[in-house]
Amino acid sequence: MFCYQCEQAAKGTGCDAIGVCGKQPEVADMQDLLVYALRGLAQYALEARKQGIVDKEIDVFTSKALFSTLTNVNFDKDNLAEWVRKTVALRDACKEKLGVTLDGPAAFVPGSTLDEMLVQAPQVGLKSEPDVNPDILSLQHILLFGLKGVAAYMDHAEILGQSDPEVYAFLYEALTAPLNEDLGLDEWVGLVLKCGEVNLRAMELLDAGNTGTYGHPVPTPVPLGVKAGKAILVSGHDLKDLEAVLKQTEGKGINVYTHGEMLPCHGYPELKKYGHFYGHYGTAWQNQKKEFAAFPGAILMTTNCIQKPKEEYEGAIFTSGVVEWPGVQHIADGDFTPVIEKALALPGFTEDAPGKEVLVGFGRNAVLGVADKVIEAVKGKALRHFFLVAGCDGAKPGRNYYTEFVEKVPSDCVVLTLACGKFRFFDKELGDIGGIPRLLDVGQCNDAYSAIQIAVALANAFECGVNDLPLSMILSWYEQKAVSILLTLLFLGIKDIRLGPTLPAFITPNVLDVLVKNFNIMPISTPDDDLKAILG
Repeated sequence: MFCYQCEQAAKGTGCDAIGVCGKQPEVADMQDLLVYALRGLAQYALEARKQGIVDKEIDVFTSKALFSTLTNVNFDKDNLAEWVRKTVALRDACKEKLGVTLDGPAAFVPGSTLDEMLVQAPQVGLKSEPDVNPDILSLQHILLFGLKGVAAYMDHAEILGQSDPEVYAFLYEALTAPLNEDLGLDEWVGLVLKCGEVNLRAMELLDAGNTGTYGHPVPTPVPLGVKAGKAILVSGHDLKDLEAVLKQTEGKGINVYTHGEMLPCHGYPELKKYGHFYGHYGTAWQNQKKEFAAFPGAILMTTNCIQKPKEEYEGAIFTSGVVEWPGVQHIADGDFTPVIEKALALPGFTEDAPGKEVLVGFGRNAVLGVADKVIEAVKGKALRHFFLVAGCDGAKPGRNYYTEFVEKVPSDCVVLTLACGKFRFFDKELGDIGGIPRLLDVGQCNDAYSAIQIAVALANAFECGVNDLPLSMILSWYEQKAVSILLTLLFLGIKDIRLGPTLPAFITPNVLDVLVKNFNIMPISTPDDDLKAILG
């Protein structure tokens, strides 16, 4: 195996024995083989489009299959082998319909057994082409990892009825691009930035799905304590699964809690209306083993971020969506009866344990609803600067930087945040500026579109570009959705981004030099030095 798609790549270069995420070598290899099979499916999907045929089944399947290869999603090698078989079956059906025969990945024949597939996988993995120019290979991998992020957003959007065939057309274009040996560095840079453009559209579709289905988030206090009674904990990112759990538990005496990136769900009107949707339990994904072991109810992992379940709760955890873990019961049909039955069988919380509250619900609608106060505060010099401190959390040392940074942000500045990186400081009491909270939770990593729209709207209000705003972006990354968001920011021309805790292992010095020269992207240093450089 060789994998370096996440920030925790072993030794800063890549995992080659076992994934730091817990991914076994066979799982990594099967993910590589699935990507290769998807390149072959993409060849035929592009050919179909040339003939005026758009196959929605292939579109939806491709996004789900790519999503399943994202970090901390699918750890089941047998299930991944089934994804490979389905990919080839769809490809062959498309081939028969079109009446053409293509070569390369389009002609790939998977082994009939898992063991045979595992022999094939190293031939098509990330290190299978040692003769490719290292900088071009770096850009190819940046594109691939960005595509995985786009696929994740499209899967969420499709679940809520939002789609765009042009997004899928780009997935196919990008998946097949490595087959074109005539593409040079400039063309690859262009494809990487185009991935950022397409990801913006994917995030827009997801935003439309979330807000169109559940309403625009509104500022909402969320209790961090617990309530006596049976309990279900919902983690991941999927709003529709959460809604289904809420509907199916009505009147059953079960309180539903969020975990991790589900915290912002408390701000959606159509979710917060459920009286048994109580509060938030725990923090970020990397702490789940300790937090899940202490939770006295059933646990549902709806999307990426799962870790190997501990023995203490392995019989109480369930998965849905594209998440798979060997031996963990998967809910594929939206019927969460097994989760409910497990919650009723477990003790639940025996007594109330009140805790502090945190505010969520500051999506673009809420923030722009008080834009006049924001503009007045800036013009009156009561509000000096905005910091977007956002991104993924993780276990690797160096992430305390973000806690210290927020703690040291001056009292005349506002911090906007989104994604699970917020759990480094989400319960800090920073006060307000003229009634505007100094800590504004914009939402999940899936809500990055909202943060972008806030920045664009403020730039329009001040009649300047986003880069001219008193706004600095301090980002943390971990997995491939963060890669796609970063590519979107670069596509939009946003400069001076500070990125940490480390730079991606898949970026070569020459590619990094391009990013520095064109966008002045830079690594984080220390909170004091970075604040001094930004504020003077």
